[in-house]
Amino acid sequence: MMPLTMAKPGDAVTIRKITGRDEVRQHLAELGFVVGETITVVSVLGGNLILQVKESRIALDQTLAMRILVA
Repeated sequence: MMPLTMAKPGDAVTIRKITGRDEVRQHLAELGFVVGETITVVSVLGGNLILQVKESRIALDQTLAMRILVA
């Protein structure tokens, strides 16, 4: 497993674990970041990531992206 921030643009990865407080995990789940979901890194701008989750594109800052562990 690795943090989502290590994925490169174009990579499709599967979420394996989400760390952090309950509020953080709940917020990410509401955005579609749940264990087992496959997401694609669209681009990286200044450490922030733009991600394709299902049919939506979502931007995450580096702090939140570090909490998502992928394989």
